[in-house]
Amino acid sequence: MRVVDSSAWIEWILDSPVGGQLSDKIPEPDNCIVPTIVQLELSKWLLREQGEDALNNFIAYTMLCNVVSLDTAIARRAAEISAQHKLATADAIIYATALQHEADILTCDAHFGGLENVIYLPKAMD
Repeated sequence: MRVVDSSAWIEWILDSPVGGQLSDKIPEPDNCIVPTIVQLELSKWLLREQGEDALNNFIAYTMLCNVVSLDTAIARRAAEISAQHKLATADAIIYATALQHEADILTCDAHFGGLENVIYLPKAMD
């Protein structure tokens, strides 16, 4: 199982150089976990950058995946992770969701670098 972080989705959607490298690392929907916080982050970005049709397409795709809502267990684990690793709230939720489901994380965000179960592909500007 794999969680795809918002940064990786964005690079893939933009078909950036690193996005091309991500294509074979993004799992099939039945092996993809999508935290609802990722749906939120991508919804904001897609509405701003690409419009409602792109947003609708992304949400429709994620609904084929394993969508995981924030619950009490994930929230508590995220709080501990945030304090321990100095991660922002959304990133701590994403990481806690992956750990809760014994999944790895595919990301382009440097602040995940060095954490266990993280597949990190840096953006050119990182």
